[in-house]
Amino acid sequence: MAESQQSDSRKLLVSLRETLAAASEGQERLDRITSLIADSLGVEVCSIYLFRDKETLELCATEGLNAEAVHQTRMRVGEGLVGRVAKSGTPINTTDAPSTKGFRYMPETGEEVFSSFLGVPIQRLGENLGVLVIQSRDPREFSADELYGIEVVAMVLAEMTELGAFVGEGAAMSALHQRPATFQGMIGQEGAAEGHVWLHEPRVVVTNPVADDPDVELTRLTEAVEELRLKVDELLATAQITAKPKDKEQMQVLEAYRMFANSKGWMRRMEEDIARGLSAEAAVEKEQSAARARMSQVPDPYLRERLHDLDDLSNRLLRILTGQGGETGAEMPENPILVATNIGPGELLEYGRGLRGIILEEGSVASHAAIVARALAIPLVVQAGRIATEALNGDHVLVDGEHGTIHLRPEESIIGAFRDKMAMEAEQQERYHSLRDKPAVGLCGTEVKLHMNAGLMADLPSLENSGAEGVGLFRTELQFLTVSKIPRRGELVNTYSRVMDAAKGKRIVFRTLDIGSDKVLPYMNPLDEPNPALGWRAIRVGLDKPGVMRMQLQALIRAAAGRNLSVMFPFIAQQDEFRDAREMLLAEIERERKLGHKLPADVEIGAMLETPSMVFAPRQFFEMADFISIGGNDLKQFFYAADRENERVRRRYDTLNVSFLNLIEEIVMRCAEVGTPLSFCGEDAGRPIEAACFTALGMRNLSMRPASIGPVKNLIRRINVQELRACIDDARLSGEQSVRPEVVNWLSRNRRSFHDV
Repeated sequence: MAESQQSDSRKLLVSLRETLAAASEGQERLDRITSLIADSLGVEVCSIYLFRDKETLELCATEGLNAEAVHQTRMRVGEGLVGRVAKSGTPINTTDAPSTKGFRYMPETGEEVFSSFLGVPIQRLGENLGVLVIQSRDPREFSADELYGIEVVAMVLAEMTELGAFVGEGAAMSALHQRPATFQGMIGQEGAAEGHVWLHEPRVVVTNPVADDPDVELTRLTEAVEELRLKVDELLATAQITAKPKDKEQMQVLEAYRMFANSKGWMRRMEEDIARGLSAEAAVEKEQSAARARMSQVPDPYLRERLHDLDDLSNRLLRILTGQGGETGAEMPENPILVATNIGPGELLEYGRGLRGIILEEGSVASHAAIVARALAIPLVVQAGRIATEALNGDHVLVDGEHGTIHLRPEESIIGAFRDKMAMEAEQQERYHSLRDKPAVGLCGTEVKLHMNAGLMADLPSLENSGAEGVGLFRTELQFLTVSKIPRRGELVNTYSRVMDAAKGKRIVFRTLDIGSDKVLPYMNPLDEPNPALGWRAIRVGLDKPGVMRMQLQALIRAAAGRNLSVMFPFIAQQDEFRDAREMLLAEIERERKLGHKLPADVEIGAMLETPSMVFAPRQFFEMADFISIGGNDLKQFFYAADRENERVRRRYDTLNVSFLNLIEEIVMRCAEVGTPLSFCGEDAGRPIEAACFTALGMRNLSMRPASIGPVKNLIRRINVQELRACIDDARLSGEQSVRPEVVNWLSRNRRSFHDV
């Protein structure tokens, strides 16, 4: 690149910085910028269009077009050449704008006399903020150098927009990260929380986009890249020493990191950006933005993943240059609500119960993070748009885990309504607390035992606080998911023994390791299965690779040490799977007896019924099982062929659908025929109306999250369960698809008030 071109670019950026630094309001700054760009590039028109909302662009400043069109001319994304640039995120450079496909004539601007058009997106790391346009009368295509220069200017405008440079009286827009924003996600864990944002990975803010001295910036970049390369080499060297054959994928990622860190092309482009006038940070971010733009256009998943590696590497480099991220010295705010793109279960456990809520841009309702959040009883919303980009540390935020809604920097009216709702819920919980020691007995004398689900030691205090009669499901996989290597048998013995101690004699049902599908161990080689929910998981893994399951069974037997032991095998799909698992447990008990270890006082061996196939299993299966627990979440998704992680279908099918209730009743009858105790475990067990209906159909044991026990018990104690059964039977005979409408009407007519029970 010629030195004169570099100098011209630097001069423009320096002038731009001086204009932005001058004391003036936002609109005045924008007007000065358009004049400066038009003069510097020798064009008749320079215009800045900014987003008013997600779909609408507004002409906010112009040099050369009709001044009266400012703040009057608006267009939708995709409309006109400007809208096309905004939609695609790529420049349009044409010699004859009026004849170019998509051109929209706007008479109020007077732009029809200008032939040449160059429009580039104003964007920062994939976040589109607007469009910068230059135009001239003479038909000509703008050169590559001119395109490069205008892209650099657009990037600086994006950075300054981020910093609120265009805010003030008569401003084109209000400040980013200051406006109220609402996000709609998916419910990961129910509950409501108010607090302040704590970013798991704080965003890097570039405060100096224009270089004071290019030579100094080149030195800073060189030193930072060298530090980055050393860190990547250290990571790779450590991984090579400790690597196992199954760590191949991790090694490939680190090798890709090293390849990008040593890329001469990447370095050369950043050096050229600095020569044009950008700071080292801005040069890194410019290339990062370009990589993100390419990422969205690449269909090949492997290439997308490699571009993601480059994106992550750029973040590391930016943190080195700015000192932001990592140990920044920032203190966690009061009532922290964690905001992250995604997070692993181990990292989430490190935060512990100090969090008021969790918001993830990615994740799923059955992810590891969701499992831990449910275990910690922390409200969680997943798939929450671009909140990690929009939120800043300390921002006021409301999390509505009941509806998957997040209010960031909420207005007073929203805050008032939200606090009223939380106060009502707190009042209800107080009422439920008074029922803690009372049985869940209906007005007709029908009693149902309410148990809680657990997965961590931290859950056990809820046994007493909630009034649960025991733990109907203890998820043992959390001890495997939250560590980097497989736990030792002694560690598991210690954990299970402490769990039994904390239960103080109450029954705990330990579900053996339920991995696979959405729960892949960090040290387990993931399988590329087209449908993992129907793949190699749970008991299938345990029987095919029995070493881990035997170790876990040994740990449970030793932890019991004279106490009662209840073990449940998950995801049984045919009778032989349960028989083989049962025989494995009995063999381990015999082995422990021969070794002279103290055996459990009594052993119950049960099965989770999660597949429709087992509803119609031979009678011997129901006789063989000491107890059966319906795994409602999986059973429902397989019964309806509706993936419970797919928001489009998971709420489409009602639990109180006549077909599903018929299935539940069939299970109740088959267990009753042979006297096998039956329970229902899953989200639906903790929903009062569903729980009441299950009780009416003959279920006498329900297991749910601790917070649901009070509401379920409250409803059961206010109704005549036998009369509810008659209502359900009438609704089923009516031919309606679901009994819910009739049940809701019956409940509104027949349940007694809280104070009457």
